[in-house]
Amino acid sequence: MIVDTHCHLDDARYNDDLDEILENAKQQGVEKFIIPGADPKSLERAVEISQLYDSVYFAVGVHPYDAQNYDRSYLEQFVKHPKCVAIGECGLDYYRLPENQEDLDAEKKLQKEVFIDQILWAKELQKPLIIHIRESSADCLELLEKYAGKEGGVLHCYNADESLLKLADRNFYYGIGGVLTFKNAKKLINVYPKIPQDRLLIETDAPYLTPHPHRGERNEPSFTTFVADKMSELSSVSRLEMEQITTLNSTKLFGI
Repeated sequence: MIVDTHCHLDDARYNDDLDEILENAKQQGVEKFIIPGADPKSLERAVEISQLYDSVYFAVGVHPYDAQNYDRSYLEQFVKHPKCVAIGECGLDYYRLPENQEDLDAEKKLQKEVFIDQILWAKELQKPLIIHIRESSADCLELLEKYAGKEGGVLHCYNADESLLKLADRNFYYGIGGVLTFKNAKKLINVYPKIPQDRLLIETDAPYLTPHPHRGERNEPSFTTFVADKMSELSSVSRLEMEQITTLNSTKLFGI
């Protein structure tokens, strides 16, 4: 059994064939799915999907690209839903920042404020975090070490920054997806053996980051099998063992 711990099933690209997508996944042994909260506009759709399918769960949060739309009072109506298992996807993303220094500083300040509020909210609710980190490892590490609770969370699409491995001691897990199968993923492949096996999770980030050999296609949860195969190879354990390890880790973190 595989758990896809990060798949955007609320994305409009699945509107016409979601039943088929989930059935394909189950045929490949993928039996549970978590929809991360990213854009508040699609949150109602995520909740609806979780209510239609027993195997689907969701998280409540706002992606750093949508920090300007963060409104905790709006999100609070969803967070007590029995299918809500985490806060996020939240974090910091410095990949596309304004060129003007004043605007750049303002954007970073806003992202940090929104991230801190979601960290504290997760701590208050005793829920794990789903963390997005892009070109912002130092700031994310500082904020998580300062504010995060014992519930920890997952570093979604782990970026292979070794400095973040110290978070394993604070109950943080490492989401591994299609990037591990890319030909140019040398940094992640080199760092991967240093991640404790009891901190590994499988994800797709579907419909994004489609693994080899399907790059260029829409990603979907059934493609976690390619990620599991590569993780098995690099960890020198059987595919079945890797599924068991990551499923147990998912259960421990999210309670599903």
